[in-house]
Amino acid sequence: MYFYKILDQFKNSTLKQFYFLLLFILFNSCQYFDKQVPSEKELLQKELKAINWKEVDEFPTVVDCEKIENKTLRQQCFFEVMTQLIQEKLSVDTLSILYPELDTIEVKVTIFPNATMQFEPQFPKDSVAYDKIKIDSILKARLVDFPKVNPAIKRGIPVKTQFILPVILKVE
Repeated sequence: MYFYKILDQFKNSTLKQFYFLLLFILFNSCQYFDKQVPSEKELLQKELKAINWKEVDEFPTVVDCEKIENKTLRQQCFFEVMTQLIQEKLSVDTLSILYPELDTIEVKVTIFPNATMQFEPQFPKDSVAYDKIKIDSILKARLVDFPKVNPAIKRGIPVKTQFILPVILKVE
């Protein structure tokens, strides 16, 4: 019987300690639920700042260059193929006849996410020797029917890219 009294006292004191410990943990655990969750806008702004918008994950490609694994070599291949195609399309044109002093022209190529392309001649700021409208119309008429170009990719999404290609009109 004496043993039961000790056991009963031990049980009551242990149970009280257990309740005290449980209350202590409960009140202290509230601080874990109090943490501020960043808002959706804050997370978006942080992610947008982290993205480098000047570079793409994958450059535009044509079928001939898709087999190349190295990113730099694939980009170089694409630029070479585009330059060659533009030179071929402009070599049979009247640009060299109308403007014999014009041996190289810079063409701004824009590739849109839907894989369409736009070509725009780039002239020096002080250039008045060329009829810009005439050259632009010749480019628009000649630079059609290109092979399919896959647009650049940024985070898995097709994006618009622009670059300037120097195109040699006279090869001597």
